[in-house]
Amino acid sequence: MTHAILKTLGVALIATLPVLASAQLTANVSLTTNYKFRGQDQDLSKNKAVKPALQGGFDYAFGDTGWYVGNWNSSVDWLSGNSLEADLYGGYKFKAGGVDLDVGALTYIYPGNSAGNTTELYGAATFGPITAKYSHTLSKDYFAYAGPGKSGRNTGYLNLAFAQEVAPSITLKASVGFTRFASDIAAPNYMDYSLGGAYDFGGGLSLGAAVVGATKKDFFGPVNKSRVIVSLTKTL
Repeated sequence: MTHAILKTLGVALIATLPVLASAQLTANVSLTTNYKFRGQDQDLSKNKAVKPALQGGFDYAFGDTGWYVGNWNSSVDWLSGNSLEADLYGGYKFKAGGVDLDVGALTYIYPGNSAGNTTELYGAATFGPITAKYSHTLSKDYFAYAGPGKSGRNTGYLNLAFAQEVAPSITLKASVGFTRFASDIAAPNYMDYSLGGAYDFGGGLSLGAAVVGATKKDFFGPVNKSRVIVSLTKTL
């Protein structure tokens, strides 16, 4: 019995070795002049165009299986007692004809104040330079919008993005998104947008710039205006 178990484990290990050999770990770090999420400022402490945020994370792909996990983090200042957003996600990428598909789950964690914690399922389809992605809230609340005794579950977010290299090392990027709140959330549904581009210096270093905003510019008062956001990113 023991010999059979060891033999089975040995076969499983040998079968797994090619996957482990082709597994890939990547990391990224960014410094940005502002951090907006779905058009909304993530630093409400001051009404300034430049409110720097430090961001970065890791991605691990399990070889050619399509499975992946990752973590992304950013400094924030919109939730009492909290200064960090830590995202954990995992999913599966595959092809269907000429379309690249991606399905997974993502949890936004705010260590200093769990009221903002939110979990979503997502699905994305990319065809050429265009990506359509839908995110659906599973957690009871949606970034503390609903409040005590109410639910933010079933809030949905649809995003359409375009990315195309228009010249050597220069990529044009544009996106538009729509947030549909759950019925318990009093805030109005709204659209967000981003238009800009990125320059690739090579060696994993890139510079990006974009105009980012939302149709509800006064959502959080005068703080939440359209911004020109510049970011410097290094990928390892």
